[in-house]
Amino acid sequence: MTDIFQLQYALDTFYFLMCGALVMWMAAGFAMLEAGLVRAKNTTEILTKNIALFAVACTMYMVCGYAVMYGGDIFLSSITGDGATGAEEPATYAPSADFYFQVVFVATAMSIVSGAVAERMKLWAFLAFAVVMTGFIYPMEGAWTWGGASVFGMYTLGDLGFSDFAGSGIVHMAGASAALAGVLLLGARKGKYGPNGEVNAIPGANLPMATLGTFILWLGWFGFNGGSVLATASVESANAVAVVFMNTNAAAAGGLIAALLVAKVLFGKADLTMTLNGALAGLVAITAEPSTPTALEATLFGAAGGILVVFSILALDKMKIDDPVGAISVHGVVGLLGLLLVPLTNEGSSFSGQLIGAATIFVWVFGASLVAWGILKAIMGLRVSEEEEFAGVDIAECGMEAYPEFVSSKA
Repeated sequence: MTDIFQLQYALDTFYFLMCGALVMWMAAGFAMLEAGLVRAKNTTEILTKNIALFAVACTMYMVCGYAVMYGGDIFLSSITGDGATGAEEPATYAPSADFYFQVVFVATAMSIVSGAVAERMKLWAFLAFAVVMTGFIYPMEGAWTWGGASVFGMYTLGDLGFSDFAGSGIVHMAGASAALAGVLLLGARKGKYGPNGEVNAIPGANLPMATLGTFILWLGWFGFNGGSVLATASVESANAVAVVFMNTNAAAAGGLIAALLVAKVLFGKADLTMTLNGALAGLVAITAEPSTPTALEATLFGAAGGILVVFSILALDKMKIDDPVGAISVHGVVGLLGLLLVPLTNEGSSFSGQLIGAATIFVWVFGASLVAWGILKAIMGLRVSEEEEFAGVDIAECGMEAYPEFVSSKA
């Protein structure tokens, strides 16, 4: 039995690490997607934000985030060793692998914020918020959900029937809630909305790059959802992983097709940006429960997300909430949808539990983020000057352009 356990331990640990690597690769997807959907003069800054926030997230989650979320000492002292985690049974994978898998989820949540505040936020204000978000705000709501801690000492969400398999609410809606708070304090980009309420389109500079980013995210999502099975070295867990992969892919396809069709009906054209967001919406919608639906149900759930995201993006624009990449709609609105779809196939959850869980996540993350953003606004300001925004934040914040041979903001 010892040899069998060691083999299972090695296989599950390796699988966990490889899934974490896939989720880490999603950071590249977010970087490419956002760089493609902003204007050329803001490309370098958005890329800097994406790679810097990943490093900040990894460091803050090591220093205090993991301890806040799951308890124990800081600086990994409670998550190293041979698999003995203090529980009655040893872990079936290395505890440090769990830390690695969790930390890339934290970075994903923060990546969602990046796109929503693009093209007008100060780089250092954003990174300062990343410290608070990844070190405290996200770990606190993570403790109440995946960590199993009681919310303010009153109740545990799991006991109320809340379930979120891989993070439609815990990761995606949380990131969108923080983004919404920042966008409300930051305001819209200059020229986005006219004096009579009209919405002016601001096209992205590189749609091939945005499409590549979407494909990277689609690929990385197999690690995001598949890794949340937590094991693969048994018949049961291997079958579960296969179902999760199948449903994740089906939902993405359903979301893309639905958004493409809706865009054709509404605009008379095949809108690529809506189509890309449709695929991502499908992925977010299935993330809360990819293990129990059939492939057809997963496709329909993804399609529901793809339809919803198009109308959500249009609605936010009418409300003059400027989100250059549609992150709040994709990850927030559809994240809520994903939570509400769980009870349709998972008997262990309830609609009331899902609503209470969603409300807990939103109220905490939005409220805490609003406070954090407000303090940063008072101390250092959130927004670049109008002149810097016009010239592009690449020069103002980074001192270099992404495409110097083709575009010059100095001319």
